Amino acid sequence: MAFSSSMRGGRRSKLKSEINVVPYIDVMLVLLIIFMAVPANQTPNVVNLPNAEKSALPPDTYIHITVKPDATLSIGVSGKETVAAESLPDRAALVARLRELHESNPDYPVMISGDRDSKYADVIELISESKKLGINRVGLATK
Repeated sequence: MAFSSSMRGGRRSKLKSEINVVPYIDVMLVLLIIFMAVPANQTPNVVNLPNAEKSALPPDTYIHITVKPDATLSIGVSGKETVAAESLPDRAALVARLRELHESNPDYPVMISGDRDSKYADVIELISESKKLGINRVGLATK
């Protein structure tokens, strides 16, 4: 049984030749949200640190701590009374040795040398430990 045009209200609908843009707008909004949210959650892989010029002469004698990329630590006294640096097995041994050196030489500042490939967190933790021991002058060695 075929429906006549009178059963449908008597009007024939014309075909529209327009593009429906609503789905495209929805997709574009979703993409915009994704592109705005993703960079905010990512940490940069490359940090372009500023160069430091020599601002002051290094101290004559200081406690020197070295951090290597494989997390090995060494400590010694450099300057007029150079003491050979000794390698230490872990951070607790380094802090204990630093406490001894600071108690015997309270005026000596601490100079920390971190290798270019060392972890940034290792160097920051050493600075923090030095400050906890009451050492006021802590610096970072550069070339």
